[in-house]
Amino acid sequence: MIVPAHDEEAVIGRLLRRLTATAGTPGGARATPPRIIVVCNGCSDGTADAARAHAGVTVLETAVPSKHAALRLGDAHADDDFPRVYLDADVELDADAVRALAAALEAPGVLAVAPTRVIPRRGASRPVRWYYDVWESIPGVQTGLFGRGAVALSREGHARLQDMPELLSDDLAVSSAFEEHERAVVSEAVVVVHPPRHWADLVRRRVRVVTGTRQAYEGTASGNLRIDSRTGSGDLLRVVRADPRLWLKVPVFLLTTLVARRRAARAVAAGDFTTWLRDESSRAG
Repeated sequence: MIVPAHDEEAVIGRLLRRLTATAGTPGGARATPPRIIVVCNGCSDGTADAARAHAGVTVLETAVPSKHAALRLGDAHADDDFPRVYLDADVELDADAVRALAAALEAPGVLAVAPTRVIPRRGASRPVRWYYDVWESIPGVQTGLFGRGAVALSREGHARLQDMPELLSDDLAVSSAFEEHERAVVSEAVVVVHPPRHWADLVRRRVRVVTGTRQAYEGTASGNLRIDSRTGSGDLLRVVRADPRLWLKVPVFLLTTLVARRRAARAVAAGDFTTWLRDESSRAG
């Protein structure tokens, strides 16, 4: 299991506490927590020390502030361990969920899996809550592996991604690299993804996502990515027809999307696919 971490001192402990907790199996036996490699990249805080405080965690450090480079470094130290799980440091997932992901990869033809996403709304402003109410209802969001902060790959799935270039939306690229029958969302595994608390922070996060989407699908690095995660007007119509209560919330979703796209357009025009617009509000205690 590989966890890239850039200045995540405030939150990495909540993830590692859950991952390293001794979990019980249905038969009552005690299960050994999965191997964890935390790759601190370009950190200026105490992320490395916070990670070392947890028994069984291997901590690697690099001065290069790059998630892509951190993943490569983690891979180089992961020996021949498969399935391989990649986790963002700011999500929450436990060892039982990791084992459920590994079990799902035993199904014939399945190369990549991700956990079921839970986005807690408590503490988030109304525009943020309404945005995610609509976003989570979109079919592509429900079935895609992106936006979960966690993905598990089989040996074959990992090999397919070996030549994937550095992309801002790496999870989107991973999801799009597999056909629908080659990937799955695992209901027995649950990941908690903490949302921004304020609309301005949500916009910052969405600017990063939109910029990364443009890079992945329209840039020279697009390769064979499948365009199955973009949201069109038809998707929104189907969503509100299925749940008319969302009609009131769609304008918030559209406004957020419009503002994010306009700001992302400036980054795309400048060729800036490296600036990481980080949301700090979701990391606040």
